[in-house]
Amino acid sequence: MDKGRTLDELAPDVTARITAIDWTGLPESDAKRLRALGVDDGAEVLVLHRGVFGGRDPLAIRLGSMTIAVRRGHATAISVEPVQAETAAA
Repeated sequence: MDKGRTLDELAPDVTARITAIDWTGLPESDAKRLRALGVDDGAEVLVLHRGVFGGRDPLAIRLGSMTIAVRRGHATAISVEPVQAETAAA
């Protein structure tokens, strides 16, 4: 099954909605922390920038009004789909 694009593949400044998270691929303590921060299906995220060291790790993402750092390994477990900009009604 194609899981689509993952958070680590998302270009900066593109808003996306989380469609699935492979919680089994994350250590339990890390999964608990991410859930506590609001990382869950349906949440909208925005990649602000990536680190410059060793594989562009970590990713700084905006989730609601928070900016959090997510390890690239964790971002690969998070599937996303870009959110289409809403057009204004004429």
